[in-house]
Amino acid sequence: MNNNPLTFKEFFKPFTDQEALTGSLDIWQLLIALAVGLVCGLYIFYIYKRTFNGVLYSRTFNISLILLTLVTTLIIRTISSNLTLSLGMVGALSIVRFRTAVKEAMDTVYMFWAVAVGITIGAGFYVPGLICTAIIGVILYIISLVKGKGTHPYLLIIRHDPQAAEAVSKSLKSLPCKSKLKSKTVNRNVVEITMEVRLPGDNTMLANAFLEIDGVADATLVSFQGDYGA
Repeated sequence: MNNNPLTFKEFFKPFTDQEALTGSLDIWQLLIALAVGLVCGLYIFYIYKRTFNGVLYSRTFNISLILLTLVTTLIIRTISSNLTLSLGMVGALSIVRFRTAVKEAMDTVYMFWAVAVGITIGAGFYVPGLICTAIIGVILYIISLVKGKGTHPYLLIIRHDPQAAEAVSKSLKSLPCKSKLKSKTVNRNVVEITMEVRLPGDNTMLANAFLEIDGVADATLVSFQGDYGA
């Protein structure tokens, strides 16, 4: 066991060694890391699309998860081979602020998942990264099956006269399914209510029931599972 104290020169040697400061980036190792990151990113893309339980699925956000995995892999792989660049990168990234609002709580989980995978792959831990990515994906898929089995999300849009507000409110409270108020627009002559509901299968008779209420002009069920081209 070496009991000699660390000298001042030895302590600062990593910061003064020119080879440690400049380093070198192996292009083949970088390409391998990006390839593995792409595989993991595509897997995250597939799991997100299969497990999405909201109303407004965003294909653009899902594609950004792939790019987030690749960009994180590139950054970690680059700064791990160059001490000077790593110190500068930390300072540069500290001023980055993300202002985009995340509407779904699970979207944040997927973003952290993509970043974590990128960090793991970028650091060179390919096997642990692949194994953990596969395990997390299976867990999320099982949870989605248990949570939303046999149901489909819809937007229920009801337009009615102000005089029918009480009757419509009672009908909404007695809905035989899970519902959530998304918006309510009130004008002098008409009230528009948008509800998020989950119905079993293709049971769309719910909209017909509201037409039996006096004062209801129309009731619309909208199923929206993805962007155009999804």
